[in-house]
Amino acid sequence: MAPDRRPENMVRITTPSLADVFIKEQLEAIKAQVGDKKVLLALSGGVDSSVVAALLIKAIGKQLTCVHVNHGLLRKGEPEQVIEVFQNQMKANLVYVDATDRFLDKLANVTDPETKRKIIGGEFIEVFVEEARKLEGVSFLAQGTIWPDILESEKGIKAHHNAGGLPEDLKFELVEPVKILFKDEVRIVGKQLGLPDNMVFRQPFPGPGLGVRCPGAITRDRLEAVRESDAILREEFQKHGLAGKVWQYFTVVPDFKSTGIKDGKRSFEWSVIIRAVNTTDAMSATVENIPFELMQHLVERITHEVKGVNRVLYDFTPKPTGTIEFE
Repeated sequence: MAPDRRPENMVRITTPSLADVFIKEQLEAIKAQVGDKKVLLALSGGVDSSVVAALLIKAIGKQLTCVHVNHGLLRKGEPEQVIEVFQNQMKANLVYVDATDRFLDKLANVTDPETKRKIIGGEFIEVFVEEARKLEGVSFLAQGTIWPDILESEKGIKAHHNAGGLPEDLKFELVEPVKILFKDEVRIVGKQLGLPDNMVFRQPFPGPGLGVRCPGAITRDRLEAVRESDAILREEFQKHGLAGKVWQYFTVVPDFKSTGIKDGKRSFEWSVIIRAVNTTDAMSATVENIPFELMQHLVERITHEVKGVNRVLYDFTPKPTGTIEFE
């Protein structure tokens, strides 16, 4: 098993060769801990769970079952990428659950951000538990816990999202192979394990997904406007060399409409808000200066390609006073 604490004298993993040493140690530790038993992993497609999946596939292959729950709040192309990388390329045992309708039906008419988060978190566990109960003889639960998660939960800053929540009959022993690593180290390890760059270096993405970028009661059409505008923003930032330079960038579609003109006629549609921030620790954040020409191009594309949108706004607010996300 991996040590429970990050050793004081542990060298920061900054190079491929240091990552290789860590991978070799972890493969042995996983084999020793798991033996010939089965392991279950909730695979979101985020950096941490993807790296854990890649490590376990390498260590124990088909003894691992990954469950990917699509709650309908993922970014464009993400569920497809999880299937492509893990099922098609790495030949993992992958259970894909499209629970979009389930989640969106439960979220209908719910406006309070905290209630929305609770519904999304609670429903996720429900779906995961249903899938876990269909599997025979699983003894272990793998999690993408990382070192900052442990530190933050110890300091009482936030409840640790990975720990607990499962019913009594599903008390698995935990496998947490990256729990002594910082995020930047996890990325280097992921790259050495052969995961694609856009998975390894993807920007932070909240657990409730696009649910927190669709303020107010989530509707399918507005959620689609968030997903499509976000995809355009990511594509343009990639093209213009901003993808690696800006820590987090995304779109928000708030629940109000404004008057505009489309095809010579009056339109009454939503606005897309663009947010792009830089930070080192997410405790405070500065706003990225986007070149005006790129901004004009984004406005052009979003207002013409995204259904139901007639305005684009830019959020100039640093943290504090604004948080990074809207909800």
